[in-house]
Amino acid sequence: MEIPAEARAVLESDALAHLVTLNSDGSPQVTCIWVGLDGDEIVSGHLLPQQKLRNVERDPRVAISIETDVTNAMGLREYLVVHGRARIEEGGAPELLQQLAYTYLGEGVKFPPMPDPPPGMIMRTTVERLGGVGPWVG
Repeated sequence: MEIPAEARAVLESDALAHLVTLNSDGSPQVTCIWVGLDGDEIVSGHLLPQQKLRNVERDPRVAISIETDVTNAMGLREYLVVHGRARIEEGGAPELLQQLAYTYLGEGVKFPPMPDPPPGMIMRTTVERLGGVGPWVG
């Protein structure tokens, strides 16, 4: 799916994303992550094996929500919800996290703040549907 410009702006902002994956018992697992875009895929970097990554490897269905700082005419805060499928790629996490750190922490920052970070993993999410409250909802 092609991501509309208004949704792209939210995904490229400094707002934290809430990632929902599914545990093996079907319960939700929620965590905050930094996200960016690579074409029409949402990308996030992860240095260490974590539950969210194990969940995605077992079941690729994910949801990502991001609250904006915009209040619409009805007085509701706009937010983007992405429904999609994710996959894990080995390596590349330090480079992606450094790029995202400029958005989330500011120019000139070094991240991850360690001399030799592990290669980690990149999560790539293919967008299947957008929801929430905002101009990206049809």
